[in-house]
Amino acid sequence: MESFEFKTADGFVLQGRLYGEPVDSHAAVLIVPAMGVPQRFYADFAEWLVGQGHAVMSFDYRGVGESRPAQMKNSLRGLQADINTWAEQDTSAALAWLDARVSERTPIHWLGHSLGGQIFGMVPNRNRVSRVVTIGVGTGYWLRNAAKARAYVWWLWFVVAPLAMKLHGYFPGKRLRKVGDLPLGVMQQWRRACLNRDYLVGVGGEKMRADYAAITTPILSLSFTDDEYMSARNTADMHAFYATAPRDMRRIAPQDVGEKRIGHFGFFRQRFAPTLWPQVSQWLALHTST
Repeated sequence: MESFEFKTADGFVLQGRLYGEPVDSHAAVLIVPAMGVPQRFYADFAEWLVGQGHAVMSFDYRGVGESRPAQMKNSLRGLQADINTWAEQDTSAALAWLDARVSERTPIHWLGHSLGGQIFGMVPNRNRVSRVVTIGVGTGYWLRNAAKARAYVWWLWFVVAPLAMKLHGYFPGKRLRKVGDLPLGVMQQWRRACLNRDYLVGVGGEKMRADYAAITTPILSLSFTDDEYMSARNTADMHAFYATAPRDMRRIAPQDVGEKRIGHFGFFRQRFAPTLWPQVSQWLALHTST
């Protein structure tokens, strides 16, 4: 694994990791993280993908993990960023960095966890991507969240988040043990989206809706019946925005793979290497070879 820095078009320095050798790999995978989740969370899965013949890149959005500026160690107040910034600047730059290190004939696949699968339609150079895999991806619309989460998200969106942002100038999620620290603009936009029936697409307007509908990149969706946040309706609604894309929608129960729990984050745990992880590599191999 190689750690490196790369710059976005607006000059922000981000931190990334490269697993494997692009020149020796039959395909590359960009891991696009969930909201507030540092790239190190995906390290075991990235290393496993290398063993399947892929080069893998991960990265941290600005303000998260290793891409948090040193001078903002204790507070993200003043960091200018929203979800559009993460998609149009940060993720776009990561995709461009990876593209520059593989041949033009090498397919690049996108693996998005939660937010990472929601923002594909917002990334300007997304046409370089050959296949998309979404893990635990749905809309964040709160009235369609998993039933057990609705009281929690009501408290978050109508009480905790507004007060915390007003008091601190960012969302101090680490201190509150909710999501993680987030830039003010990210949390503001995410809150608006989660209160909108059509989520980010509803907030983004008709151009964004058209951008999503025009995508023809094949998608594999893995969602889980015990996801504590995303209901089956959330997942269906989000992938419906990718209206033209071929979609392989798989909803998996823990008992289907001999487990008691998967949840929103469990897929990336090493214990799922024999059961869940091959669904990704096999689907990518099938489509890479066709």
